[in-house]
Amino acid sequence: MPTSLRIRAIAACAAALAITATATAGATPGHHDPLARFHHQRIDWHPCALGPDDDTGQALDAAGADCADLTVPLDYADPGGRTITVAISRLRGADTAHHVGPLLLNDGGPAGASLHMPLTKSEVMGDTADRFDLIGMDPRFVGRSTPLDCGWDHGTAFFRSAGSDRAAYREEVAAARDMAERCERTNGDVLPYVTTRNTARDMDVVRAALGADRLSYLGYSYGGYLGQVYSQLFPGRTDRMVLDSVSDAARYQPNLLRGAEAANEAALRAWASWTADRDRAYGLGDTRREVLATVDHILDAAAREPLRIGDTYALDEHLVPGILIGGLGSDLDERRADLAETVRLLARAADREPVEPSEALAGQLAFLLTDAGSASSSQMAAILCGDAAQRQGTASYWRDVEASRARFPLAGPLARNITPCEFWGRPAEAPTVLDNDTPALLVSATGDPRTIHPAAEALRERWPSSRLLTVTGARQHGLYGEYGNACVDTRVNTYLRTGRLPAHDPSCRAA
Repeated sequence: MPTSLRIRAIAACAAALAITATATAGATPGHHDPLARFHHQRIDWHPCALGPDDDTGQALDAAGADCADLTVPLDYADPGGRTITVAISRLRGADTAHHVGPLLLNDGGPAGASLHMPLTKSEVMGDTADRFDLIGMDPRFVGRSTPLDCGWDHGTAFFRSAGSDRAAYREEVAAARDMAERCERTNGDVLPYVTTRNTARDMDVVRAALGADRLSYLGYSYGGYLGQVYSQLFPGRTDRMVLDSVSDAARYQPNLLRGAEAANEAALRAWASWTADRDRAYGLGDTRREVLATVDHILDAAAREPLRIGDTYALDEHLVPGILIGGLGSDLDERRADLAETVRLLARAADREPVEPSEALAGQLAFLLTDAGSASSSQMAAILCGDAAQRQGTASYWRDVEASRARFPLAGPLARNITPCEFWGRPAEAPTVLDNDTPALLVSATGDPRTIHPAAEALRERWPSSRLLTVTGARQHGLYGEYGNACVDTRVNTYLRTGRLPAHDPSCRAA
């Protein structure tokens, strides 16, 4: 290795060690706490509503919640340097006789704003919520926390399909490079610090500022990965931990759906059967084969020429697959009906008929095709690309796409497509390696098309002190309080209330 590279490698290792040592330092008697001013900051609780149009803030205020902005270091290796703010909300528990402590909530994403979650989770928790202070937290650079926006003119980076041929794929390469360059140009000074590891460190600042020795945690999807990282960086500081729709940290990487192609294709076939049984309502075909043929017709038409939706939107072959796969995250009737309505509109557009989008589709298209989705997608890119390097060469993605297309014609070209991470700066730290064992309740559906069930089983094996609650026969992403399954909700509430994990891995059946 050349001397200059060796010096940089040694410096990088030293910086990573410094970050870890600084971020995990506590207020142990006799030891200096380099994060003392953050751990012991005074929390200025205030009303949540930012104005008359802030529905979330008004709902939090009506429920009796408070909000605050905590100060955290931008770079935990330099706690005396630049700072940012992290927004939190708190719904205090009324049962002081059985008070457990703070329960921090994360809605996934990455880049999912979570300030609102005390409202939704208090409903499913019922009386159990009274034992906790429910804490919503917008992760760094998300929601009301210090913002980040790369100034994209669209709102998608990771749910785009490679397209049908090399010319279409070259468009994706150019788009991914442009997205990365815009982020570097507009936010290059903070991108190295927009990581899951730093969000986990922010969580521990929240814990300390709240005066709690340990933190309970409920995280969904990516939030399950965040919980795993927190437990690794801060051993012994977790109390009750629920990771819903969880995946093993070893499988975490920027192509979020890589490995889930088969689950998505199976979900598509199941939805097609459901829709065929309701042909009178949707007119997409009265057999599964006919419904799938309608989907193929839409994809073929979009590859030839973008589909016109209203006077504003045009959907090309890079975006249509993401809309379809986006509708496959749940097997609840109302979600399947939403997708059927969308496919009905797309089928008419594929026949080159004039169509107007439904209210739901209009909102989705505005997010995908205008700068309305820029901030959220920029934040997701910053987190994913900041967490894990993905430099594999542009040609390798196309080879992956072509290899997967025959088996997974819808999901493969999307799951294997290039992302902005190919052109991103190198992550400041290596991905978190789990070598711990944390007692937690893991929740997973056997047919989850986002975070597949075998990945939850792998985490269960890695964490023998945990328990895995399996929902059999469900093609659902997001279960506790999301699926309307009384068995799941009761199991999770019992654990949160008592702190005792089941003796064995329990299961529930899809309704």
